[in-house]
Amino acid sequence: MAGNLSFDALKSAAGSGDIDTVLVCCVDMQGRIMGKRFHVQNFIDSSHEETHCCNYMLATDLEMATPDGYATTSWQAGYGDYVMKPDLSTMRRVPWLEGTAMVLCDLLDHHTHEPVAQSPRQILKVQIARLKALGYTAMMATELEFFLFEQSFRDLALSGYRELTPISSYNEDYHILQTTKEEGIMRPVRNHLFAAGIPVENTKGEAETGQEELNIRYAEALDCADHHTIAKHAVKEIAWANGRAVTFLPKWNPKKVGSSSHVHMSLWSGSTPAFRDENGEYGMSTLMRHFLAGLIEYASEYTCFLAPYVNSYKRFMKGSFAPTRTVWSVDNRTAGFRLCGEGTKAVRVECRIGGSDMNPYLAQAALLAAGIKGIEDKLELAPPTGGDIYEHADAKHIPSTLRAATETLRGSKMLREAMGDAVVDHYVRCAEWEQEEFDKAVTDWEIARGFERA
Repeated sequence: MAGNLSFDALKSAAGSGDIDTVLVCCVDMQGRIMGKRFHVQNFIDSSHEETHCCNYMLATDLEMATPDGYATTSWQAGYGDYVMKPDLSTMRRVPWLEGTAMVLCDLLDHHTHEPVAQSPRQILKVQIARLKALGYTAMMATELEFFLFEQSFRDLALSGYRELTPISSYNEDYHILQTTKEEGIMRPVRNHLFAAGIPVENTKGEAETGQEELNIRYAEALDCADHHTIAKHAVKEIAWANGRAVTFLPKWNPKKVGSSSHVHMSLWSGSTPAFRDENGEYGMSTLMRHFLAGLIEYASEYTCFLAPYVNSYKRFMKGSFAPTRTVWSVDNRTAGFRLCGEGTKAVRVECRIGGSDMNPYLAQAALLAAGIKGIEDKLELAPPTGGDIYEHADAKHIPSTLRAATETLRGSKMLREAMGDAVVDHYVRCAEWEQEEFDKAVTDWEIARGFERA
């Protein structure tokens, strides 16, 4: 299920006054929806063909600062334009905003009209095309975890984010009574997203105070990433409209568990699940074993795409349900990779490394690249690891800091072959800048620890 609004339907809705605004959007490096609001008639008349944005759109940080060191754009080059080319197949109503529709765009070079290689959507499209050449389609699903707070975004900003009060007072994992109290936010989230063409399955309380989980039905890889991105954006806007705040920061409180974004994946050949072999161990096909072996072999090299910020690495703690080691297991939530649907046609891999702050296009592209490499090289899969995997000293660690993950990304021959040097170097610079900005900061912990005692 892609968008649910055709161009002809948009014309009809514009004529009746039902829709007057079109959000023309692209996805930035951080996985955020960025763009412009068009009057619907202008979009119908001309802007459905293309519009433009500054080419710093893929060279800014979370604060929209313009770091140096990017080959694609700079002050010296004058910060020119990208073409935003609407993908009309993604057009949909935005039910939580009055009279509004949305369309996602691909970014093209202003001069050549070729796709911009560093664009997250394009990076994922390249891996999808590589899979197609092998005869497979990736079906994927992501879980979105986040915290919901009593206060508004503005109130929390004015407090310096020092008085954060989760909307619930106790662990609400699967808790119906507690989540009933939060239906003022979560019911509109489910219903508005479904009306927007996002195949929502459910919401539930997660394993902490005020922590929520949103699950969206599996889809082809690009649709999955689009759904994730729109849903994350919608959650923020719906919370804001109701005077609440949410955060997708993986670790906002050192005493509370973090928020993840697990990625489920399987390959299909037409209507046949290519990961399934009724006679294989655990119902796994040889193809699945090679794919999973690739995920494990290269996990440290692509961690930066699943955990892109300094804060991302605060999740990876023993006993937190966030993994610390790159092994696989059979239905064991302490592993980096979990086999789900054992022995059924729904057999699949769940990667548990990704945090709630990940860009789904980059994360899915990196996972597919590693899996493809496993298939191409026919990598052998080690036996599953059981028990408490936090205690398995011989299992390989996930990088524990952004600095370490940046270096493994920089040195990844696999990702350079799969994505190209220009893409890897671009995102290495993105990670470097994030670390540089953090290294300049003086934290509350440093002041409290050393102000008097140092």
